[in-house]
Amino acid sequence: MKNFLLCFFLLTTLLHQEAPAQAIPDTLQPRRMRTVLLVSGTAYTGLVLGLNELWYKGHERESFHFFNDNREWQQVDKAGHAYSTYHLSRIHYQTLRWAGMPARKAALWSSIGGLAWMLPVEILDGFSAAYGASAGDLVANTSGALLFGSQQLLWGQQFVNLKFSFHPSTWAPKRPRLLGKSFPEQLMKDYNGQTYWLSADIAAMSRGKWPSWLNIALGYGASGMVYADPAQNQAAGYMDYRQLFIAPDINLSRIRTNKKALRVLLFVLEGIHLPTPAIELSRKKLYFHPIYF
Repeated sequence: MKNFLLCFFLLTTLLHQEAPAQAIPDTLQPRRMRTVLLVSGTAYTGLVLGLNELWYKGHERESFHFFNDNREWQQVDKAGHAYSTYHLSRIHYQTLRWAGMPARKAALWSSIGGLAWMLPVEILDGFSAAYGASAGDLVANTSGALLFGSQQLLWGQQFVNLKFSFHPSTWAPKRPRLLGKSFPEQLMKDYNGQTYWLSADIAAMSRGKWPSWLNIALGYGASGMVYADPAQNQAAGYMDYRQLFIAPDINLSRIRTNKKALRVLLFVLEGIHLPTPAIELSRKKLYFHPIYF
């Protein structure tokens, strides 16, 4: 899973520390903008170098090429790309606003910034003999940036947020080298345990006629995936299938605090679907989960 999920949490900590919500100026602040550029530029450089060292080192290189992976992992990986770009755009927006950039301009540049953060993985994939750049990934990245940017430009707020949840699956032990041996590895690699959610702020949409802390979320995931390609998976005797969910979701953005550490924690948790009851639709049946994560 090369979708910057963990990088999101790292960047949140780095950049959000520099962007207290209560200190948004009316005009561009050159000193703050230099801070944003320095922190994000350093993190970006470190990310590219680290990604190349940890993920691509040892792989044979060849000329840039594309690889069609749209059939793989029941497209859960594509949801991950959209999720990552959405939240990277969200981080950039807050930091640009802290630096005094006007809201509409910040919405545009933050979306471009989110796409820019996801671009190196496609470039490195394109030069790797083991992978290949993915047009599907680029489309997913663009959709995440557009989801954030369009809402911010049209309404100045996010009526729909993308969230993530994970639970260890029973499939990872069957191919630990691919799906992960430890929990951190499985968090990044095991798509069977990942669920991506569209969380709708019903209170904002209904103008206060709904509890402000309660959203409704639609989730997407898949299970039974030991191999990436469905045909290869089924040939090995595994039947992969899609999962749809509907669940209540806690809207932590409604909590206001002046404590920096708590602000950072809440900002991170806004990208996570906390455990709640859920209804699952899969294999033409409905399942109820008292707690699903």
